[in-house]
Amino acid sequence: MGSKNKLKRFRENETFSNVVQPTREEVFNNALGFKGNWKEKFFKNTNSLVLELGCGKGEYSVNLAKRYPEKNFLGIDIKGARFWRGAKTALAENLDNVGFLRTQIELIDNLFDENEVDEIWITFPDPQIKYKRTKHRLTNEEFLDKYKRVLKPDGFVHLKTDSEFMHGYTLGLLHGLDVTIEYAHHDVYGTDTAPKEVTAIQTFYENQYLETGKKITYVRFTFGSK
Repeated sequence: MGSKNKLKRFRENETFSNVVQPTREEVFNNALGFKGNWKEKFFKNTNSLVLELGCGKGEYSVNLAKRYPEKNFLGIDIKGARFWRGAKTALAENLDNVGFLRTQIELIDNLFDENEVDEIWITFPDPQIKYKRTKHRLTNEEFLDKYKRVLKPDGFVHLKTDSEFMHGYTLGLLHGLDVTIEYAHHDVYGTDTAPKEVTAIQTFYENQYLETGKKITYVRFTFGSK
């Protein structure tokens, strides 16, 4: 994507009512007043709150919002030029139960109150295989601690990925922690037991993976009582 297109999308994002782009200072000071109040202040309702972390173009957030109009969905990514597509689509289709937040995922415990979130989706994250350190891997222990903090006790984390490495790494980590793995499969399109929203919604890149014969994996887990 050219720099001109990126700048155009950044400018458009600033005009979108479904996009929030706080500075780091605003995040740490809760200057926007959303922490603990996302449902009431941003979505104007009391419906459950679902996050998609590393939402990319926002395809999953938008399609989940269509599938579950009784829930609120918030796609989070640091790359606003990417989720511009999802934000624009949501506005064009009058989807008022989906929004987008431009920020770093490691800041989520500064943006959401304890027990404020009902579910978290992590879709096709970078497995960070080339890096010896795992600090940016979205299912490392540090991130899991943050998810546990903001999730309700019975809230689910969903991990959908084309990376067998990421799937195995996450399962191995979860087995060593006090979590409940509700469902896990290394090939969701090769079984009839996968939850419908896992196979019914496909991103652009997921379709490409499937065309090349790549298997798509899925894990759903909960931290249970705190």
